[in-house]
Amino acid sequence: MYQRSIKDPSGFWSEIAETFYWKEKWNPSEVCSENLDVTKGPVQISWFKGGKTNICYNAVDRNIECGNGDKIAMYWEGNEPGQDGKLTYSELLEKVCQLANYLKSVGVGKGDAVIIYLPMLLELPIAMLACARIGAVHSVVFAGFSADSLAQRIVDCKPKLVITCNAVKRGAKPILLKDIVDAALVESEKNGVSVGLCLTYENQSAMKREDTKWQAERDVWWQDVVTKFPTKCDVEWVDAEDPLFLLYTSGSTGKPKGVLHTSGGYMLYTATTFKYAFDYKPTDIYWCTADCGWITGHSYVTYGPLLNGATVLVFEGTPNYPDSGRCWDIVDKYNVSIFYTAPTLVRSLMRDGTEYVTRYSRKSLRVLGSVGEPINPSAWRWFYNIVGDSRCPISDTWWQTETGGFMITPLPGAWPQKPGSATFPFFGVQPVIVDEKGQEIEGECSGYLCIKKSWPGAFRTLYGDHERYETTYFKPFAGYYFTGDGCSRDKDGYHWLTGRVDDVINVSGHRIGTAEVESALVSHPQCAEAAVVGVEHEVKGQGIYAFVTLVDGVPYSAELRKSLIMTVRNQIGAFAAPDKIHWAPGLPKTRSGKIMRRILRKIAARQLDELGDTSTLADPGVVEQLIALSDC
Repeated sequence: MYQRSIKDPSGFWSEIAETFYWKEKWNPSEVCSENLDVTKGPVQISWFKGGKTNICYNAVDRNIECGNGDKIAMYWEGNEPGQDGKLTYSELLEKVCQLANYLKSVGVGKGDAVIIYLPMLLELPIAMLACARIGAVHSVVFAGFSADSLAQRIVDCKPKLVITCNAVKRGAKPILLKDIVDAALVESEKNGVSVGLCLTYENQSAMKREDTKWQAERDVWWQDVVTKFPTKCDVEWVDAEDPLFLLYTSGSTGKPKGVLHTSGGYMLYTATTFKYAFDYKPTDIYWCTADCGWITGHSYVTYGPLLNGATVLVFEGTPNYPDSGRCWDIVDKYNVSIFYTAPTLVRSLMRDGTEYVTRYSRKSLRVLGSVGEPINPSAWRWFYNIVGDSRCPISDTWWQTETGGFMITPLPGAWPQKPGSATFPFFGVQPVIVDEKGQEIEGECSGYLCIKKSWPGAFRTLYGDHERYETTYFKPFAGYYFTGDGCSRDKDGYHWLTGRVDDVINVSGHRIGTAEVESALVSHPQCAEAAVVGVEHEVKGQGIYAFVTLVDGVPYSAELRKSLIMTVRNQIGAFAAPDKIHWAPGLPKTRSGKIMRRILRKIAARQLDELGDTSTLADPGVVEQLIALSDC
C-alpha cells in the first residue's frame, strides 16, 4: 500500500475519497495540485479541488444512514468520579443541528469565524461539528489560555461570536472561564475588534448560574436558547479547499500562528490515519486524553474517530485526580481498548508508582498510543510492560499541528517495534533527512527532517500571513516542507525524532538532541523526569542545562548529581554530559502535559524578567520553586 501511495498518490487517495459522501465529485485530472518550491512561485497545495462535501455530514449523518444511529458516539467522564454521560450518533446529530440552527439565527454563515473556549464537555465537539455543518470556521482555544492569549486570537480572526461556559473544575480547583472571556473581550475591543455575542454554557457542577458575572446585552445562556431550535439542520456543502478550522500554535517569535486546515483532504487524512495507526475495529472503545484545544483533540478526539463510526471517550478531568489510578479506573469502567496519551503523562504516572496501575484490570486494552514529543525508551517500556501487560503494541506517532494527522507512525503488528522510535512513514508521506545545505542524506544518518511532496492533511497557509507560512516552513529548504525537527535514521530505516531543531544543542561542534540527553537521565533509577535546554557557554558555545525531577522520597545530593552526569557520559559520551543539574520538584507544563521549555530556557539563562505568560501552566507555582532552587 505504501509503495502505491507514493507512486500513484492521486489514484491511492481518490479510492479512499470514494468511500465518503461527496455532493459533487472533484475533477479526476486535478486530484492534487502543489508547489512547495519558493523559487518557482508562491507555495500552494490543494487536494480534490472542485469536490463538494461536508465533514460533519460524513462524521455523523453518514453513520446513522449506515444503521449506526443507536451506537454510542461519545461517552463523557466528568471531573468527579461518578459524573458521566453519553450520546448515540442520533442524539449527537440532534444536538449538533440545534446549535447549528442557533448559529445561523444569529447571522453565522459560511466562512465566518467562531471562537470556542470550552473545557472537555460534550458541548466542545458538538460546537466544532455545528460550525462545520454550516460551513463556519471554528477556532478552538484551549480553555487554559490567559485572557491576553485569547484576545490575541480574537483580534486575529475576528469571530462572529465566542462560545464558552461559566466555569470548570480541574481536580479540586474551580477555574472561572467566563471571567477570562470577559477580560479578553475588553482587551480585544481596545484593539479594534468588538464581539457582540457570548454564548455561555452553564456548567452546573462547577458554578451556579446566579454566581456568574453577566452582561445582559451581550451574554446568552446556551440552555436558554439552543434547546429551543429544531433538531434537523440542512448541510452547507463546501468545496474540499474551503477552510474548516483555524488553530493557533505558538510561534518562536511574535504573535501566535493561525494554522488553517481545509475540509476535504483533512477529512480523508484524519480518517485514514486513525483507522490504520490504531488498527481500528468497530467494537473498539477509544480514549484519547488530549484536549480539543490542541490539534490532537481535533484530529483524534473529534474528526478521525467519528469519521470511522467509532465510540469515543471524552474526559473532562485530570489524570491524577482524585489519585493517580484515575486513568485505569476509567479504562476498566468503559472497557477502553485503544488508549492514546502523551509521554509526559506516562512519565508522571510512572513516577507515582506501578501500584496505581496494577490494582486495575486493564484487560480491555488492545492498542496504546503516544503523541506530542519523542517518548524515551524507559517510559516506552513502562507503558508497554506495566500498562499494556507486554501485549499491547504502541503507536508512537510523530506529527504536528501543521500536518493535520500522523506522518511517521508504527502500524500495530506490521513490523517490529523499537522503544522510542516512530518507525516508518504513513501512506503518502515521503520523509527525507537533509544536511545544512539541504542535500538529502541516504541510509544511516542524522539531520533535519523534511517532507517531500504534499499529503492531503497538510495545512494550506497561516491565516492572513502567507508570507510567514512560506518563510517558516518552505524557505529553509527549497522544494521541501521543513518540519523544524531533527531526526536520525538507523541502519534498519527506522526514524528517531531528536526534538525541535531549536532543541538541538551545539556543544563544541557536537549537535546533541535534548531528547537524547533526557532519555539518558531518565534511565537513571532515581530520576523520574528530566528536561534539557541549552545555555550560553563561553568555551563550548552552548552548554547543557538539565532540570531533573527525582523519584518520590529520594533526597538531593552531590553524589546523585555526579551519578546522573556519569549516566549521560556512559550512554552518550563525555561531550553530552550536563554542565548543570537543576533540581526540579516539578516541571512547568501546560494542562495538556506539554513541558514549557521556553520558561526553562529563561530560568537557565537567569532572564527572569522575560518569563512571559505562565497562565497556561497546570501549576504556575512550579516556576517560583525552580527559581528558588537555582543555586542549590
